[in-house]
Amino acid sequence: MAGLGLLLACSRPPAPAPNFVDPDPGERHLRDIRQLTFGGNNAEAYFSPDGEWLIFQRQESTETGCDQQYVMKVDGTGAHRVSNGFGRTTCGYFYDGGRRILYSSTFEHSRECPTPPDRSQGYVWPLGRFEIYTAKADGSDLRRLTTNDAYDAEATVSPDGKRVVFTSTRDGDIELYTMNVDGSDVRRVTRRVGYDGGAFFSPDGGMLVWRAMYPETAADSADYLRLLEQRLVRPSRLELWVARADGSEPRQVTRLGAASFAPYFHPDGQRIIFASNQPNPRSRNFDLYLVNLDGSGLERVTTSPEFDAFPMFSPDGKRLVFASNRSAAKPGETNIFIADWVE
Repeated sequence: MAGLGLLLACSRPPAPAPNFVDPDPGERHLRDIRQLTFGGNNAEAYFSPDGEWLIFQRQESTETGCDQQYVMKVDGTGAHRVSNGFGRTTCGYFYDGGRRILYSSTFEHSRECPTPPDRSQGYVWPLGRFEIYTAKADGSDLRRLTTNDAYDAEATVSPDGKRVVFTSTRDGDIELYTMNVDGSDVRRVTRRVGYDGGAFFSPDGGMLVWRAMYPETAADSADYLRLLEQRLVRPSRLELWVARADGSEPRQVTRLGAASFAPYFHPDGQRIIFASNQPNPRSRNFDLYLVNLDGSGLERVTTSPEFDAFPMFSPDGKRLVFASNRSAAKPGETNIFIADWVE
């Protein structure tokens, strides 16, 4: 692949010493919140298996440029880019004991930033021409795992490092699939018409949790299919679902009538932490919540008036990393925060 030598010409974002931020009133589960990134848009930070590193996506400016993949130590030091700087990337994830990373990119379809979606149709997400790649943790040895003109993204890895779950439009709808970490043995997991995405495995690898939007009326279906033809999806109402890792026994967890997304299993395997704009589905303020697998016991985790999302527990369950607009130097900036988890 031409230009892959740029993989090792890694840029480094500014990295002041981690800044302690006071939790908001009511954030009783969070202690010693530390800000790890400063400026731009930073999101979807996920731990390495040893809990010592984070991989995340970063847009250097809130106005220009495309998300690229970075890694940094959990104290915010050593941040550097590990993707090649072309196209747009998303959804980085460590596996193989932290020796390799997984992420999606559009760079082989176009090295330019993808054109933003037409907002005249309301708030919609583009389903760009992403392919899934694997690389060493320093960005070298880049290998392509998917080869089609579909949307292949939102990939995460099972705790044993053997299977990848991802979202794809390869069969005409937006479904979940699993495959081996070398790209072989692709199996379709979901089959219901609608959007299925953002899946994670449970701590024991036996279950999946994901966000879903299934049309409920004829008008909903028509809107969904019309947007799908344009490679778009409208994520205004998302609920959480769980199933066995092979897709059997699917069941709905939340019924909040809002945009609930970014689910991740609590270390006990019996609860899910996620982001939602309930109780006001029209609000842009998202907070973190906990919920039991049967949908009971809904508990608010963050109370900041700013956006909080993309939570992940550390492998030992002692820390929580998340993305937030709190303490932003400029309106619209999103940064990575880490906190000690208080059970």
